[in-house]
Amino acid sequence: MRSIWRGAITFGLVNVPVKVYSATEDHDISLHQVHDKDGGRIRYQRRCEVCGKVVDYEHIDKAYDDGDKTVVLTDDDLKSLPEEKSREIDVLEFVPSDQLDPIMFDRSYFLEPDGTSPKAYVLLRRTLEETDRTAIVHFSLRQKTRLGALRVRGKVLMLQSLLWDDEVREADFPSLSKSTRISDKELDMSASLVDSLADDFEPADFSDDYQRELQQLIDAKLKEGEALDTEATFGESSSEGDDGSGSGSGSGEVIDLMDALRASVEKNRASTAKKPTRKTSSVPAAKKPAAKKPAAKKKAG
Repeated sequence: MRSIWRGAITFGLVNVPVKVYSATEDHDISLHQVHDKDGGRIRYQRRCEVCGKVVDYEHIDKAYDDGDKTVVLTDDDLKSLPEEKSREIDVLEFVPSDQLDPIMFDRSYFLEPDGTSPKAYVLLRRTLEETDRTAIVHFSLRQKTRLGALRVRGKVLMLQSLLWDDEVREADFPSLSKSTRISDKELDMSASLVDSLADDFEPADFSDDYQRELQQLIDAKLKEGEALDTEATFGESSSEGDDGSGSGSGSGEVIDLMDALRASVEKNRASTAKKPTRKTSSVPAAKKPAAKKPAAKKKAG
């Protein structure tokens, strides 16, 4: 696997250097679009609406349009944001694992210890295991500020990005508000059906039948001579490299782990004693939207 990002988990004064890897991959067969009459490949071009020219990725910036004005944001503009520069996975709080609603889970990443000693990494993993807690973290990845859940999966720490609260929609269906009567007999029968299908979940027992059948169809067409000449119809194949290798400043190992842990606990106790609320101010601050800036005016002519 290839690391896409590197930084450090920070909780209190404890620093855990890690490398981040994508934990999942797509197994779908890659398909192209072609013209049904001659099999020619259909390609989508990034064409400028002003000059009409096809534009390469290196000359494409992002922009925001508020209806009257457009603000252009260059790569340098986006990289200058403080959050984008951050290479820390900052622990905000430790919560009971069963409090996380699965609908909030987004992407999954494996974290590998990065450094000469994995002691701090193993300590954090063991602590999460024994306390049955999940760490709620804040981090930045690929030009986005993210909320995440740091938990244990086997021997590895796993980071799962979470949807923000306002990204989860409410299911407000009028049909659900209607009163529906369910008899005891119907409920017992339904429970019996559930019992008849009850089992332990083993992911390896299930397969993607559609992809298997699609591959069989492709193989049959190749064997029966229904295939087209790729070089003649598609032209030279092109591939776009992934520049998301992720590079960042290396983080040093904790010199005295127990001292850092002790100081962190004492600091947290002192901070909590001064505040009437249970949560620290860092949690709402992470969700607070950035203040709006006035849109830049278009240049004349």
